[in-house]
Amino acid sequence: MDIQGVVAEGFEPVRDAFARNFEVLGDRGAAVAVYRDGRKVVDLWAGTRDADGAGGPAWSEDTAVVVRSATKGVAAAVPLLLHQRGLLDLAAPVSAYWPEFKAGGKDRTTVRDLLAHRAGVPALDRNLTPAEAVDGTTGARETAAQRPFWEPGTAHGYHAQTYSWLLSELVLRVTGRSLGAWLAEEIAEPLGVDFWIGLPGAEAHRVGRVAQVDPPERAGALRTRPRRNVSEAYADPASLTRRAFAAIDPLPDENAPEWRAAELPASAGIGTARGLARFYAATVGVVEDGARIFTPAMTALAGTEVSAGPDRVLVVNTRFGPGYMLHGPASPLLSPASFGHPGRGGSLGFADPSAGVGFGYVTNALAKSVTADPRAQSLIQALRKSLT
Repeated sequence: MDIQGVVAEGFEPVRDAFARNFEVLGDRGAAVAVYRDGRKVVDLWAGTRDADGAGGPAWSEDTAVVVRSATKGVAAAVPLLLHQRGLLDLAAPVSAYWPEFKAGGKDRTTVRDLLAHRAGVPALDRNLTPAEAVDGTTGARETAAQRPFWEPGTAHGYHAQTYSWLLSELVLRVTGRSLGAWLAEEIAEPLGVDFWIGLPGAEAHRVGRVAQVDPPERAGALRTRPRRNVSEAYADPASLTRRAFAAIDPLPDENAPEWRAAELPASAGIGTARGLARFYAATVGVVEDGARIFTPAMTALAGTEVSAGPDRVLVVNTRFGPGYMLHGPASPLLSPASFGHPGRGGSLGFADPSAGVGFGYVTNALAKSVTADPRAQSLIQALRKSLT
């Protein structure tokens, strides 16, 4: 595999692991980037831009792809910055900003509960069509009316799809702007980050096509943890796991222009590995040109545990801060200080304040992994080796 890009001295193990992802773990087109103490030390890409065709154009330096739930980590910066600016109180009830949300016994659900998957509405009694999911009104209305599956604040369960409508409507009520517009104007453009929740038409030519693939099982392939039963739970149509992931039914065509343009902060963000890495680097420090997103206090808050233990949707033990998945057995990151978010199928972005690291990995070959894809884990292990 012809690997393009550069690595700083000492980070060669990351390049080796990235090449192995293509040779052993089934990558087709992908990129990885790492910032250390505000400086870019890894910037690599390889393969083909479109995973669903034979051959085709090569992955280029500025190729972007949909990153599914890795979108959640970028989107979470919006409410946290609103909190940092004194415009949003994480301890306040969601209904203080969105009165309709109090329906069905959710009146005491706090903004912090919402961000940490404790709101009790990971699924809907009526699944939405793809058109309803992106129309800007139906999702918020149905989620506000939904009776919770547990008493909000008493347990947590991954809000795989409903997180889109929860977060979007909250930000709209507080700012008067859509979350995608706020992100673009207040974070992505000032920071110079290639990441969109709602892809502009002018950027469509850069976006690669994703496809579901089954990476080969090879001798010596990385195994990060024992087989879990989330797949069995997903196979049960009556399970909360299946209902949460299938809140949009039928599943949309993620390569369709209308899906790429949708503002769905749970699942439809599009970006580059470099964009993810630069974003996360700016949450823990100052990047190369002096930009920073979070204050030190906000960095500490982002990595503060809010939810931990059995996840009622993912059926394993998970850990969440306010908007971010935290390091743990279900989603191993660089260290216990790390916070970020994986995307189902492979992509991953995270920050590690203890190491001064911002990390981004994106792929167009979407595997069956939910939280700890072997390709991303291989890169993390190589990065850890590079830092020792």
